[in-house]
Amino acid sequence: MLIIAGLGNPGGKYAGNRHNIGFMAVDAIHRRHSFSPWSKKFRAEIAEGEIAGEKVLLIKPQTFMNLSGESVGEAMRFYKLQPADLVAIYDELDLPPGKARLKTGGGHGGHNGIKSLDAHCGKEYRRLRLGIGHPGVKEMVQNHVLGDFAKADRVWLEPLLDTLADNADMLVRNEDSQLMNKIAVALGGKAEEEKPRKEAKDSDKKPAGQSHIRQARNSNQPKLPTTGPMAEMLKKMFGGKGD
Repeated sequence: MLIIAGLGNPGGKYAGNRHNIGFMAVDAIHRRHSFSPWSKKFRAEIAEGEIAGEKVLLIKPQTFMNLSGESVGEAMRFYKLQPADLVAIYDELDLPPGKARLKTGGGHGGHNGIKSLDAHCGKEYRRLRLGIGHPGVKEMVQNHVLGDFAKADRVWLEPLLDTLADNADMLVRNEDSQLMNKIAVALGGKAEEEKPRKEAKDSDKKPAGQSHIRQARNSNQPKLPTTGPMAEMLKKMFGGKGD
């Protein structure tokens, strides 16, 4: 069995929030495939069905975002599942609207729902991050995240959710790169894979223990001559001492 958990906050007050894009994604999958009606269990709304020949449990925790892991963890223990049997779908500030990334494991990036999942479910589960964009100013983040999507957002939001629902079989079969490509093409772009950071060359590495300011100062110091009349004068002034 695979659990697909969409993260969000319960209640009509939050239904259209950017923070609830995980709920929206799971709702889209529920509409597109054969699932049971939503019912209440594990302090969540759940629906059972089958995708690509595998049993799937859709879950929308009703514990509020910051306690999402308590609900999902309860479901995982009930079905005796491992972190590899979980996919979490949630909002990502650091991705532009309409962009998506999917990987196994990683950090929580300051997302309280993911912090809770990590604590209650383990960390090696698959994470589908859906970009909602950053407001650009830290002080505006909360209002941005807990604000509703604008009408203009439908241009990318609806194709994103529809494509995810249409290709949920790829999500179930671990065909992550193919799914990311489908989403990218649907949004008018190309798939971008998260590439490991390149190791810096020795010549590019910063000297240990030096701040970037100190390095800048050092790099701007003039080089002293070692031969010629000026060099002789400097030797007389400083007694010919070395460094």
